[in-house]
Amino acid sequence: MGPLKGIKIIELAGIGPVPLCGMMLSDMGAEVIRIDRAGGHTSSITIDRPNDILGRGRKSIRVNLKDPAGIDVIYRLLESADALIEGFRPGVTERLGLGPDEVLARCPHIVYGRMTGWGQEGPMAQTAGHDINYIAITGALSAIGNKGGKPVPPLNLVGDNGGGASLLFGGVLCGIIETKTSGKGQVIDAAMVDGAATLMAGIYGFRAQGIWQDDRGSNFADGGAPFYDAYECADGEYISIGSIEPQFYAQLMELGGFDAEDPLFKQQFNKKNWPRCKEIMAARFKNKTRDEWCDIMDGTDICFAPVLSMAEAPSHPHNVHRKTFVERDGWMQPAPSPRFSRTVQEIQGPPPLLGADTEKVLLDNGYGQAEIDRLLANNAVAGTA
Repeated sequence: MGPLKGIKIIELAGIGPVPLCGMMLSDMGAEVIRIDRAGGHTSSITIDRPNDILGRGRKSIRVNLKDPAGIDVIYRLLESADALIEGFRPGVTERLGLGPDEVLARCPHIVYGRMTGWGQEGPMAQTAGHDINYIAITGALSAIGNKGGKPVPPLNLVGDNGGGASLLFGGVLCGIIETKTSGKGQVIDAAMVDGAATLMAGIYGFRAQGIWQDDRGSNFADGGAPFYDAYECADGEYISIGSIEPQFYAQLMELGGFDAEDPLFKQQFNKKNWPRCKEIMAARFKNKTRDEWCDIMDGTDICFAPVLSMAEAPSHPHNVHRKTFVERDGWMQPAPSPRFSRTVQEIQGPPPLLGADTEKVLLDNGYGQAEIDRLLANNAVAGTA
């Protein structure tokens, strides 16, 4: 089993980065019990589909969050849990009777992980937002895009996933580790805006050193440099080049068929030459197909890779060798990561249907069958819809 075997997480169902965090915790061996809503409309909260990859590896129990008996069920689950994770707007869990003050009063050992876009406080804390908005005020969105063009959203990788789920994942684990020493739980305020800013630390460092300009598409790692960009090939596919270091750039010149002694190319970091160099390189790369360039550049230190679609990526030889993707329950999906030398991380199961584990979870947590039957009859909890 994975390195988090024996850790128990209660996940209040939501959207965005919380499900990804729950998936990552489960992949590492934690028991993750997802609290799905019983009664009312649920499709905007969780996805009740067997191909909802973010939902894999959970147990699902449906609870009526407007019923005091339902709230009491959650508290009983928390008594034997290590952490709770939630992604509601500030104040929502408080109104439900599940705020951190109430939870820590009854379960003082709990690590209470809160995931929001803007954070628990601040002028924008109560306003709605999405990934694009959170990364906009950190400088991240402004830095991504072509020179002279508009900012380009990097999917939801920077705010939701990198700055959100990963920040919550690490924060919860840090909290659990600290609790082993202190015996006391605490609240983790994980905000996507903070996480996105943290991911930008290196770029802010480059800016402080005077080697990064605020003008996007003008720098060595934002597509401004001819040696760090994606280029179209003869077949309409693309390749990626990242030859920043001089020794890698020299190989690019040689295998790409460029004249390293040409003044345009010889001064690698002369930004005045970059636009013309890029034009020459774009024309050259368009003379061969992506596969032909792979034949030339694969296995070299150019810092090269073909640009693959999601349909193609799982079949790339490197991904196949490392088992980066796995087909599970009929769906291709990313495998758990990172890897461990002794413990084995694994997908614990498919995404559950909402409420699929209600009775089993209650039985496993000390409820008797008669008590479970009463909760079901009173609609405090529910099974599958």
